[in-house]
Amino acid sequence: MNNLLMIIGVGCLLALNSCSEENVNRTDSSFKLSDQETTTVWKLVMMSGSVAGIPPATGNDMEWQEKYILNPDKTFIKSRTIKSNSFEENGTYTKLTLSDGTYLEFSYPSENDLIGNCTSDTKELLKLEENDTKLVGTWWACDGPGLFYEKEL
Repeated sequence: MNNLLMIIGVGCLLALNSCSEENVNRTDSSFKLSDQETTTVWKLVMMSGSVAGIPPATGNDMEWQEKYILNPDKTFIKSRTIKSNSFEENGTYTKLTLSDGTYLEFSYPSENDLIGNCTSDTKELLKLEENDTKLVGTWWACDGPGLFYEKEL
């Protein structure tokens, strides 16, 4: 068990280190998530906890429902529904290339409860995977839930 915790701790340190400013390559403003000039929706499809051995939740078994709506003008809306309560925030997003892959950085105008990150600032980082069809939250690196999104077609 101690070895597992040590491996997870080292992994978290590596993940946080890869986000340091000297490793960031901010791409130009022409970035689009698709070839079309349309809005893209990313829906939360799976949520895992920070405790090993507990299976991930999907669908209505997740603690909340959530989605990002990304507009071609680099603005976004994030919405979350917990039971019958809905919350919404907006901001801008940027594509980042880090040493371990491509990410989307979401910037909010102020701190709020919808931001899932390891610090208490106004930015959130999600990793693009599988030919830009999946987004994976980085909040899990600091004991937050694992959040997995898929692009709605």
